[in-house]
Amino acid sequence: MPFSRIREDIANARRRDPAARSSFEIWLTYSGLHAVWGFRLAHWLWMHELKTAGRAVSQLARFLTGVEIHPGATIGRRFFIDHGMGVVIGETTVIGDDVLMYHAVTLGGTSALHEKRHPTLGDDIVVGAGATVLGNVRIGSHSVIGANSVVVADAPEGSVLVGSPAVPRPRAPAATDSYSDSTIYYI
Repeated sequence: MPFSRIREDIANARRRDPAARSSFEIWLTYSGLHAVWGFRLAHWLWMHELKTAGRAVSQLARFLTGVEIHPGATIGRRFFIDHGMGVVIGETTVIGDDVLMYHAVTLGGTSALHEKRHPTLGDDIVVGAGATVLGNVRIGSHSVIGANSVVVADAPEGSVLVGSPAVPRPRAPAATDSYSDSTIYYI
């Protein structure tokens, strides 16, 4: 795994997590990042037809981090799992760039057929704690999925999804937080 990608991941964690105190602490203790790094190795093995080895690395990462990411999933850059325990990401899931995911999220399938059966998340999405996204659904970029929401249908770009089943509604305009360089999105 290239060192520049690890540095990018650590910088992203520092940007996303206000509790992050140092790059060393992130590298040493952030299980969500460890899970992503394990996934990258498992995915490389999977893509090079070493499927059993990929699954073995995936299961070792699951054992060590509490995060299960199937090595067949496709994950973009700067994917960050904050407090990752209990996250499950299925085989045909596609995740775009700059996605932030909290603990106990499931990106699951609804079919036993060998087809695209897991969600596709666009870029710049936040997935709240305990959210469940099921089936071959597409969530447009710049969306927010609320905590404990159950998503079973597509959502356009710039949506807020809350409830069970989640109903997409337009996301309110962003405002700049006067105390930092952060952007706050109102739900």
